[in-house]
Amino acid sequence: MNIFTTGILNPNLMKLKYSFLASWLIAAVMLLPFITQAQRKQSKPNVIFIYADDVGYGDLSAYGATKISTPNLDRLAKEGIRFTNAHASSATCTPSRFALMTGKYPWRQKGTGVLPGDASLIIPTNQLTLPAVFQNAGYKTGSVGKWHLGLGETNKTINWNKPITKGPNEVGFDYAFFFPATSDRVPTVFVENHDVQDLDPNDPIEVDYSKKIGTEPTGLENPDLLKLPASLNHGHNNTIVNGIGRIGWMTGGKQTRWTDEEIAHVFLSKAEQFIEDNSKSPFFLYFSLNDIHVPRMPSTQFKGKSKMGLRGDVILQMDWTVGEILKKLDELKIAENTLVIFSSDNGPVLDDGYADRAVELAKGHSAAGPLRGGKYSAFEGGTRVPWLARWPQAIKPGTVSDALICQIDMMASFAHFFQQKVESEEGVDSFNMMDAMLGKSNTGRSWLIKQGGALSITQGSWKYIEPREGKAVAELTGIETGANPKPQLYDLSKDMGEKNNVADKYPAKVKAMAAELEKVREAGRSH
Repeated sequence: MNIFTTGILNPNLMKLKYSFLASWLIAAVMLLPFITQAQRKQSKPNVIFIYADDVGYGDLSAYGATKISTPNLDRLAKEGIRFTNAHASSATCTPSRFALMTGKYPWRQKGTGVLPGDASLIIPTNQLTLPAVFQNAGYKTGSVGKWHLGLGETNKTINWNKPITKGPNEVGFDYAFFFPATSDRVPTVFVENHDVQDLDPNDPIEVDYSKKIGTEPTGLENPDLLKLPASLNHGHNNTIVNGIGRIGWMTGGKQTRWTDEEIAHVFLSKAEQFIEDNSKSPFFLYFSLNDIHVPRMPSTQFKGKSKMGLRGDVILQMDWTVGEILKKLDELKIAENTLVIFSSDNGPVLDDGYADRAVELAKGHSAAGPLRGGKYSAFEGGTRVPWLARWPQAIKPGTVSDALICQIDMMASFAHFFQQKVESEEGVDSFNMMDAMLGKSNTGRSWLIKQGGALSITQGSWKYIEPREGKAVAELTGIETGANPKPQLYDLSKDMGEKNNVADKYPAKVKAMAAELEKVREAGRSH
């Protein structure tokens, strides 16, 4: 007989039986929260990648800006990790986005420069992409905001009045709401999945980048109709939409056209809706902001609030948008298990073609911080960008890391995180940097190739920029390009601002780094 059957005959043993069961139940109840908590920590995190446009290393107060305050982005830094040596792959938008999505250096593929608004899709649909990594892990994936990676079939004219055959959906996004290129390029329309929104079949859209079409006013012919004047040299003098001259010509689609002041709110509402719709299961949201890119036209809520003109106002709008996303996560009670990453596609540019007085009103504010150059540049200001991340369950608050990381590594890092195999011909330049991205290691990449006109390679604290003919300062933007017919070598540990070219002092170092750069270029892959 055991204790329980014997207890039927023995009252003392019966008491012992119930005492034992009661103790077991109490222990189980007390352990339940810990078991549930452990299960939550083991669950897949939601991931939101907030990709800003043209935001410089010195544009946020978390990175030292004093003339403007970005409290919501500062909150990410306070509650998570701030990187001091994080990079976009390139100093312009389309190539950086290509690298992020494919894990491949954009200079390896033709046609990855800054695209017009009617360009074909440049991301292969038969290879692994960053969103596809998440899809393979059982995530719902969404893309909201600027796209600028082309649409439709290769070398075929896009018919904007019918469903668009190829776009974000075909490269790994379950849901997409976006505009095709940049806000200074036509067509100035929103697309949801495959369809231009609010299209009137009786007012079909036509787009051309080679010649004027239609009879609509242009910035060149009708400057009196502009609410935001533009320089003729930048190309912002074609079809006028919402009082602003654009690059390229467009006719038709009157009711489809956006109002610039509403773009941020429209994108935010779509992002919030995606988060709500998928809050019960893991999701990946690629939220690509428009704010800082020209034409800078903030909502009335932010106009005149920064004392730095329109560029300052849209920085405040961007920070507010980030804050609204954080609020939504708190409201849905999913912040604890959501990894939020914020970064920028390239460095800053102040004068980019519109008369918004950005240079004049930025006095006292260094958009690139201590870095040299900016957007379009081979110097650090072109690719070294803000990178903040928060994941309460995994990232220690208030961490600062000087690990060398790059957006191109997100594909391999998340594939490794999900224990997925990446085929040898996919993500050829992407490395697993997840420990560095989560602050678990201060060791990032040992080397990185960056594109800013000229290519450069960073190894440890050394940076080599290959010789390149061209103007040292871009006439249109006033930004130092980094172009130099002679090799350049900088010790970034002592000279973060790249003021002292020591190539003549270390010829052996120059030769070795030039050879390494050429080796990676010729190999067609980094590993």
